[in-house]
Order: sequence, then structure tokens, then C-alpha cells
Amino acid sequence: MSVDQPVGGSVPPNTAHAISVSLPTWEANVGYEEGDAKIINAMTTGYPRFFVHRSIQCLANEVIARFGRQGDAAMLFPSSKTAACCKDFLLSKIPEEDKTGVRIVRLVMPPQITPAELNGITSELCAVLYPQKYGSISKQVWQHSGSGISSRRGEFCLKALKGGYLVEESQAQEQGQAKGAKADSVIHKGPKRYQKVESHSSAKQAEPTSTGEGEFSQFIEERFGRNLDMCLANDAKLAVKRRIAGTLSATEADSHNPENARIPGLSEEHVMLYPTGMNSIFNVHQLLLKTRGPLKSICFGFPYIDTLKILEKWGPGVLFYGLCSTEEIDDLEKRLESGERYLALFTEFPGNPLLRSPDLERIYALSRRYEFAVVVDESLGNFINVNVLPFADVVVSSLTKIFSGDSNVMGGSAVFNPHGQFYALLKEVLAKEYEDDYWAEDAVFLERNSRDFVSRVERINRSAETLTSLLEASTLVKDVYYPKNSPTKAFYDRCRNQGGGYGGLFSVTFHTPEAAATFFDNLAVLKGPSLGTNFTLSCPYTILAHYQELDWAKSLNVPSDLVRISVGLEDVDDMKKRITHALEAVEKKPGKSS
Repeated sequence: MSVDQPVGGSVPPNTAHAISVSLPTWEANVGYEEGDAKIINAMTTGYPRFFVHRSIQCLANEVIARFGRQGDAAMLFPSSKTAACCKDFLLSKIPEEDKTGVRIVRLVMPPQITPAELNGITSELCAVLYPQKYGSISKQVWQHSGSGISSRRGEFCLKALKGGYLVEESQAQEQGQAKGAKADSVIHKGPKRYQKVESHSSAKQAEPTSTGEGEFSQFIEERFGRNLDMCLANDAKLAVKRRIAGTLSATEADSHNPENARIPGLSEEHVMLYPTGMNSIFNVHQLLLKTRGPLKSICFGFPYIDTLKILEKWGPGVLFYGLCSTEEIDDLEKRLESGERYLALFTEFPGNPLLRSPDLERIYALSRRYEFAVVVDESLGNFINVNVLPFADVVVSSLTKIFSGDSNVMGGSAVFNPHGQFYALLKEVLAKEYEDDYWAEDAVFLERNSRDFVSRVERINRSAETLTSLLEASTLVKDVYYPKNSPTKAFYDRCRNQGGGYGGLFSVTFHTPEAAATFFDNLAVLKGPSLGTNFTLSCPYTILAHYQELDWAKSLNVPSDLVRISVGLEDVDDMKKRITHALEAVEKKPGKSS
């Protein structure tokens, strides 16, 4: 794979639904954060929660043209529930006189079209229309909650809308009444043939109602007709759940071995899938609020920024401990002893980007004593390396990362500990609140990508240990942040699986910002946001994630000139040469500091 991808190109290259975007130099990353027109205009794609995919932009424009008003913008969601979240957030932030301009348009199949005509491949679409000037507010929902439609769903819905297979809900109801039939408002999220309750309709196929119908039918045939596995989307979701629960072996995808599960009694029934990793965190937080009431949460350790924003913006508030230190747990214990009570503690294992691991055993003991939930994001540690579920009520993960690896599909999961103190209550509320918004086609890609998950993780573990050792031995390097050499290694090892490694992510700093930029610019790998890819991917993480709050990050020991590297499947000797070359460039740079 070529690493010479221009600014704004997709990462991986030539990938229609790529998860990352090329920002190949330090200057390009700064330019992106500062809104440099040269950089922004070159962006053909981007990380999906930060950059609305072109296919979704086209669909939004079509929705506005058909249902909008002058000056409207649109955000697109897979269900009424997710759209209502965006609408409510907008209404809470904008002036009273503009609130009537915020509304939801729900698009469904017309009653004369049956799911069987489309091989069960259907999707509703809910658009939140609002005045354009409030785009920065709606974008917060898109970014933080991760609940917007995926690019593959966007392509499908655009064709469906143009083909007459998606119409405004009131129009569908009118058409149903005109035919003396009840409009079917239930839209199947996956292939009809795998619904638990099948509807054997004897309705005849409707005559074409739109000039776009032929085009859409051709799209269905070309997109799915040659891909028989698309009809197994629900089976793909089940396979992913079993893989996560640990009830599938690495080599026999169809075997069912409960003894391999990570804790006794764990099965696919305890795993929920979500469209993105952040959406799993968002939904777990909302689920806990519905289960336990409006209590503050705790964010422990330097978090991925959107986790903190979710706790701040969609709840009663958050107590933030950003250092992941023993002293902070001491402070929390004193607060609890004095009578303070909390909804849940959210933490990452290990954290991003310093790869520090929290003392989960002590935190979980406190949670039992003082009745708060523990939610652990194990995206960086991953299921193969660590088992944090014995110390958590819920474990969330971004399946977009190493679980998929191919960087071409989003996904998230939440695993509920069947032995957790709140499990019975959570299960009851979950049965009422959970909706499967994970687009069927995305599930098929995720299942395929994750079949060799175990072997990829093992190989990446070995490579990362080799590369961090190489960097640690260089006098040009100031610090290497990696779970194996972290002062919190003992906490990581307590949760490390037998044979598990330390993951494929590490960060490195140099003695001057100039040296960091030189190393980054000369490191011959793909560069852009995201991690856990099958190819090595690097970025100046603090610049990308915290450019507007660098002083705040520095106060929590996160350097602004930190270089983050996610190790891929490349030959490790080749990667050693690439890193050595970048170090040599630092060595040759005039005015370097050592």
C-alpha cells in the first residue's frame, strides 16, 4: 500500500467508505485545525463523526430540496428516536423565535412497495431540518453521539428516495388510506427473511411510481444481488456478537464454545451492537440515566474528548479526574465516604494517548460499596489482550478500530456483565429502549473484516513491542508511552489475558517540538486520524484532538508535540527501517536538542 497519499485523500487510498483522511505533514494537521482553506478544500473525505461523507451530503441536499425551506440545513438519522435527540438538543440551545424552524421529516416506504420487492433491504430515514446558522449545534450531536447515518446507508437512501421507495410519512399514510389499506409504519432494519416474525404478503408488485425506480432496482441488483451474504446480515450481527463474547473460536466461525467466554455465563445475549463506538458510550450513559435517575457521572483518566462531552452535555454533569492517578482515586473515595453519590464511572483501558491504565480492581470495589456503575472502554486494550469485564458493569468498544482493521466500516459494542450489580435493572430497561440502528451492509463488512481478528492482534502486539524498544533506545527520544513501560503497568497486567500483549498503539515525544515535526514528516507511513488499522497510521494526536485547548491538555501531562503511532501488519524489519530513517532526519536537523 502506497503511503504517498496527498492531503485530503482517503486513508486507505481509493476506498469509498474510508474511515481516515490523509494529513501527511505536521503543517497540514495545524492547517486543518486552523481552517486553512487550502487544506479544507482538499478534503475529499474525513473521519465520519467529524466529516459528513459526500454521499450523506448529497442525500441531505436532496431532502432539503424536496422537504425544506429557504435557508434550511439537514442532519440525517436512522430512526425517529435518534432524530428526536438531535431536535431536542437544538431546541435547548437556540432562541425561542427560531424553534419553529426545527422539525423532523420521517421518510418511509410507500404502502404499495413491499420489502420483498427489495429482497428485504429497506431503511427508514429521519431528517432533522433546521436553520443553517445553527449547524455548529447540530454538528455536536453528530460528532459526540455518533448516531448519524453511515455512508453506505446514505448511498442506499439516496437511490431509494430518487426511486420512489422513500416518501414522507404523511404521504405514505395518505396513499395507504386511498387504497383502503393500513400503512405499514414498521421498517425492518435488516433482511426480511431473517426477521423473527415474517410477513408473508400476497400483495402484487406495484407498478412503477417514479422515473427513478428502474435506476434504484438496478442499484439493488448491482449492490446486493451479486453479494449473497447481504441476505445474511442478521447472521453477520450474531457472528460479531459471538466473536465479542468469546464464544467463537479463532478458526471455526460456526463453532459455539461457551467455555471460551471471558466470564462464566457470558453469551451473545449480553452484547449489543451500535453504529459507532461513541454511540455505544452515548447509549450506555442514557440507559444508566433511565435506570438509576439523574446523577452525575465520573470521567476517570484523560479521555477521548467526545466521552467527556457526552457526560457534560447529556446529563447532570461530570466529575473529571484527568491524570488516572492513585491520588485521584483517594479523592474519589473521600467524596464517597462523605456522602456524594454518582451514576457511573467511565474510563478507558488503557487511556489515549498516554496509554495509562486505571486501577480497575480498586475502582470496582468502590463501585460495589457505594453503588455506582463502572463503564470501561477497552478499544485500545481490545478483547484479545485484556479482560476487564470482571471489573466492570459494562464494557464498550469501538469496533471501527482493530476489530475491523480494514478502516472501511464503523461499529461499536456494549457488553453487559451478567454478574454486575445493576444487570437486572439494565436488562429490563434495555429491552424497552434498545433499537438496532446498525446498517445491515455495515454489519456484513464488519463480520468479514473481523474473522482474522485474533491473528492480527497477536502480530501487531509483537511488532509494537519491537518498535517501542527501538525508540526507547534512541537518545533523540524523550518519552515513549506504551502500556508495557508505563508506571501503571501493574494495573494493565492484572487484566491481561494469558498470552495477551500490550496492544499496537504507542505515543512518542522528542526534546523539541521541531524534532517531533521532523520525525513525523519523515516517517514513511500513512498519516491521519483513527487507530487500530491493518496498516501503520500516525498523527500528531494532541494537535488533532485538542488544538483549541493545548494548555488544558498540557496541564494533564499531555504534550502538544506528541506523535501517536498505531502499528499495522507491515513487516517489522521494514518498519524498523522507516523509524530509523525518521530518527536520522531528526539527527541531521540543524539546531536539534538532545
